[in-house]
Amino acid sequence: MSLVEDLTALKKTAVERINTAGVDVESLRVKLLGRKGELTTLLKGMKNVPAQDRKTVGEVGNHVRQTITNLLAEKKAAEEVAKLNKQLASETIDVTLPGSSHVVGQPHVLQQIIDEIEQHFLGLGFKIIDDTVDSPEVETDEYNFERENLPKDHPARDMQDTFYITPEILLRTQTSPVQSRSLEKHDFSKGPLKMIAPGKVYRRDTDDATHSHQFHQVEGMVVGENITMADLKGTLLSIMQALFGEKHQIRMRPSYFPFTEPSVEVDVSWNEVTPDMKPEDIEWIEVLGAGMTHPNVLRMDGVDPEKYSAFAFGLGPDRFAMLKYGVDDIRQFYLNDIRFLSQFNQKGN
Repeated sequence: MSLVEDLTALKKTAVERINTAGVDVESLRVKLLGRKGELTTLLKGMKNVPAQDRKTVGEVGNHVRQTITNLLAEKKAAEEVAKLNKQLASETIDVTLPGSSHVVGQPHVLQQIIDEIEQHFLGLGFKIIDDTVDSPEVETDEYNFERENLPKDHPARDMQDTFYITPEILLRTQTSPVQSRSLEKHDFSKGPLKMIAPGKVYRRDTDDATHSHQFHQVEGMVVGENITMADLKGTLLSIMQALFGEKHQIRMRPSYFPFTEPSVEVDVSWNEVTPDMKPEDIEWIEVLGAGMTHPNVLRMDGVDPEKYSAFAFGLGPDRFAMLKYGVDDIRQFYLNDIRFLSQFNQKGN
């Protein structure tokens, strides 16, 4: 049998083998077209073909190779389609089934309190000073203490012992430095300064149910002409009623702070106050400190205390959250227990 006949016979049997159901296409390709495959073996016989016949035999060989290659490619493509259809059939989605639920996050309960405070004061015309821009948590002794009328030998520093990086660099104990920096930049020809400064502060307290070495604070200040204690009381009453309810009242008790004079401790009524309620039936709880800004503080910040007066106050969002929601341990806010935090849903559901 001539080589042309052998090639023609190989083409016929190859077509039959390729069209066989379940054939392994890759294995068959190697057997037919590989370096030791059947077609390659036949074509090695070209050396025995007379020179005048080699062109004809070569064309037949190329035709057989191309035919086999095309058929194998078609077979492989058909197998891929069948495989994909089978996979799609097994992964069919029932669109009538209910969708998977996803847990939607929410702001931390402390951030919710801070947001409430900020929104209230924005409504009163205050501006929010971003402490991360205007006053870092790592502060200087000058801005944290000395500008607040607390020189290095002042005994009141013991109440705000903090973490020192160097003798002059420390973790701030209050957001008061934001007020000092704001006063340095404020142009009083454009009106009074009304601001609050929320942020994180640090003190060397022993952690327990009511104390933490780090906590949040919102300090506020109003500086302008003819600012009085009555302005301070009205401002604090409005924020307390916004947070706890309009039937709650406040009372102010004399106290001492180095940076205010006179100074007051502010209590909020634990229970709702009605017109017919006797004073002895009102339960009070201390919530913040406040007062008229000390003239020395204004003077050190470049403000003339003979022309301008000011009041200042400090709110504790952590403490407010404890009071508002009946939380008995401040450490719960920092444990990142989703079961605890998910109770404080802003939408109330």
